[in-house]
Amino acid sequence: MFLSAVSTLSTLPAAGSAKDPVNQLDEAQRSATNAAGWIEENWSAWLGIGLRVVLIIVIATVLRTVIRRTITKLIERMNRGAQAVDGTALGGLLVNAERRRQRSEAIGSVLRSVASFLILGTAALMILGIFEINLAPLLASAGVAGVALGFGARNLVTDFLSGVFMILEDQYGVGDSIDAGVASGEVIEVGLRVTKLRGDNGEIWYVRNGEVKRIGNLSQGWATAGVDVTVRSDENLTKVREVLAEVGAEMSKAEPWNERLWGPVEVLGLDAVYLDQMIIKISAKTMPGKALGVERELRWRIKEAFDAAGIRIVGRMVLAAEEDEDGNPAPAVAAPSAYSSATSPQSIAASPIAPPSLSK
Repeated sequence: MFLSAVSTLSTLPAAGSAKDPVNQLDEAQRSATNAAGWIEENWSAWLGIGLRVVLIIVIATVLRTVIRRTITKLIERMNRGAQAVDGTALGGLLVNAERRRQRSEAIGSVLRSVASFLILGTAALMILGIFEINLAPLLASAGVAGVALGFGARNLVTDFLSGVFMILEDQYGVGDSIDAGVASGEVIEVGLRVTKLRGDNGEIWYVRNGEVKRIGNLSQGWATAGVDVTVRSDENLTKVREVLAEVGAEMSKAEPWNERLWGPVEVLGLDAVYLDQMIIKISAKTMPGKALGVERELRWRIKEAFDAAGIRIVGRMVLAAEEDEDGNPAPAVAAPSAYSSATSPQSIAASPIAPPSLSK
């Protein structure tokens, strides 16, 4: 009706036309009356639509703000709990406070983004429904687009979901040494799609989160340093145990190994016995990532202690000055072989048969 009134006003003849001015005034009055009546009939509907739109926007804004602040406070509480145990014995076995802060911030950012998307998306759909816009084609198109995206970019979706769960479960973080199967090294960057590792030789690996089937984290909790000590089979095991225990006790008190060792060096016992050697296993609990250095230092100290205590190493050549068990000088070289002489029966029997001569 409002459009018809406007069109009627636009079709009024210009001033000075051939029509009667009285008729022109009557026509304008009728058009204005029709427009006013249409506005009077529909203003309540307009007001109701406007109020509903404003109410939806206000509720969505307030709800989004409340949820985001709640998530932020929850993250701050998690950070305070991490700082409370940082520096204690329990905190040493857990992830440090900075690591937990970075993880909690990443989780909070993801949760806030998801909450904003859901709240604002729902509000937009409700506003479109108020204006009586058919949402069925829109939702159907969104569903088809989602299915197409799922098939066309399924690897991307898999990488993203794997990254989200990796962060939520705190499988690894920046600074950790991990074995991801496809690559291993120190984590230098963690993303929702790709994890960046630096290998032992300095190379950088870009590992997609969706390709990782299993993770071995070498930096969480504690590590174990294990050393196999091999001695000759005729050595005194009691003496060997005493020397190993003394080496472990001295190393536990020396700097910087007293900080890297989280437990005493234990002699676990005899691991294997052979004709010419015995293998004794020792173990120690160490800081994460320090097991290799502790093992090397243990081997160094054990070698020096064995030399000082006269414990012989497997494969050591017997010198001429040494004596055997009966007190007789031990030969420095082995007995001569029968094959050393070309005229001995053994050498003649082992010599190849000459081929027959073909010359006549």
